[in-house]
Amino acid sequence: MDKKFIMMLLAAVMLLPAMGQEVEVTSQRRLLEGVEGPAYYPVLNAAGNRLLFLTEDGALKYYDLTDDVTTVVTRDYVAGNDACWGGDGKVYYVTQETGEGRLVYRTGRCYDAATRQSVVVTEAQHGAVRAVPATRGGALRAPGKSYNSSSDIGSAAWTEGSRVHVIVDGDERVFSPVDSWAGYLWASLSPDGRRVAFFAAGKGIVVIDLRGQMLAMLGNYEMPCWYNNDYLVAQNAKDDGHQFTSSQLLLLKADGTWQAELTKPASMTMQPTCGGGKIVYTTIDGMLYEMRIAIHE
Repeated sequence: MDKKFIMMLLAAVMLLPAMGQEVEVTSQRRLLEGVEGPAYYPVLNAAGNRLLFLTEDGALKYYDLTDDVTTVVTRDYVAGNDACWGGDGKVYYVTQETGEGRLVYRTGRCYDAATRQSVVVTEAQHGAVRAVPATRGGALRAPGKSYNSSSDIGSAAWTEGSRVHVIVDGDERVFSPVDSWAGYLWASLSPDGRRVAFFAAGKGIVVIDLRGQMLAMLGNYEMPCWYNNDYLVAQNAKDDGHQFTSSQLLLLKADGTWQAELTKPASMTMQPTCGGGKIVYTTIDGMLYEMRIAIHE
């Protein structure tokens, strides 16, 4: 039998499981319709019952999906991606203001949903301050003064420049598995804490293990979030250099073997977040939606 034919046959057999996979959107509903104005940068907690979001003017709120109640965390300006849920149930976030010489100063804060109180955990400083979720708490990372919620925050992952930082068992590890002159963004741990996904500018979504070894490259998509240990949801946005021309959500298998559309490019859907088996996202107009899916393998 022709060797080339045998290789093609083997490749086809290997692809059969992936070709047989399907994803079904089982439910989809609008959140906070008629209650809130435009909402952006949603962040679900791990249980999927509380949702952070930013208003059009940068105020930070959270929505309790169980009680159907919205609470203001702060009306001070918070930039996109500058707020997260810690593993302790608290909110870690960064407010910013412009000072003398038009310099931007950022302050790290922690909000306790039980008491509805915020405290300053890093004083105002010039330069980037990152809110970092951890499995047992949270952190604020900055070139100046940083902050950990406790001496043992568990596992965490974040990016600085073209480096991804990972804390495992109290040990901080730093990796640069792919070249990216514009840097890395959106690092997160898989739910089982065994892998890290992040975005490398110009390269796309990268999945690595806890030793920094590359496991997969999933395509040039943005804002990856873990749906479960085997799948991620990401944004696939296109622009003309001035504005978005299309944006959709994709479901990506973490090993890079399969992907599927969750929304169409013309839907202008973006900024996905996952938790508790739910996917929440917004549209370019700031309309929040919750989606549930079933993956058939």
